[in-house]
Amino acid sequence: MIRVVVFDVGETLVDETRIWTRWAERLGVTPFTMHGVLGGMAALDRSHREAFEVVRPGIDIGAEIEAWRRDDPDGLRENFDADDLYPDVRPGLASLRDAGYQVIIAGNQPVQAYDALTAMDLPVDAVYTSAGWSVTKPHPAFFGKVAAAAGCPPEEILYVGDRLDNDILPGRQAGMRTALIRRGPWGHLHATRPTASAADLIVDTIPDITIALVEDRL
Repeated sequence: MIRVVVFDVGETLVDETRIWTRWAERLGVTPFTMHGVLGGMAALDRSHREAFEVVRPGIDIGAEIEAWRRDDPDGLRENFDADDLYPDVRPGLASLRDAGYQVIIAGNQPVQAYDALTAMDLPVDAVYTSAGWSVTKPHPAFFGKVAAAAGCPPEEILYVGDRLDNDILPGRQAGMRTALIRRGPWGHLHATRPTASAADLIVDTIPDITIALVEDRL
C-alpha cells in the first residue's frame, strides 16, 4: 500500500525550457541548437552537463555561472521560479494530499533550489535537495534518505521521476514503487525503452498518478 509519493524536480515538476533558453543566449547559440544538443545527450545516455562542452568546448561551468551572476545579479540565470512549474503541478499535488497521501519533493538540485521551491508554497509536506543531503541520485544513499524522510518502509513509497537511470531503476533497487513521467527529452526517450517496464506506472501528468492510486492500480 502506497502511503507517500515523492517527486523529482527537473522535468517532473519544473519545465526547464526557460532555463535552457537562457543558457543558449548566454553561450551564444540558438535555443533550437541548445535543446537539440540536450536531446542528443539524452539519446546517447550522456550527462546534460556534457551539452555545455559540445556548444562551447573547454567551458568551465562553475566559472561561467559565477561570471553570469556578476553580469546579471538580479536575473534567474540558471535557476527557476514558480512560473516554470508545469500547469498540472499545483492541482496535481493538492489532489494527492486530498486523497490522504503524504507528498514530498526530493531531487538532484543545487543549494538555491530549496529556497526557490519552498517560496512556491506548494501543497507538499516537505522539500529536500541533493545539496542539502550532500548525496546525489542515483546513489543508494539518496534513496535511503528519501525513505528516512518519509518515515515508512520503502515499499510504501512511490518515487516519481523522468529518468530511468536516476529515478526509476535506483528507486526500484531501493525497494520503492516507481512512476516514470513522460516529460522532457529524457522522459519521452526513456519511456520507449524496454527497461521502462521496470516502472510500476508510466504517466503523462501528475493527476494520472492520483487516479492510478485511487483505482488501486499499484
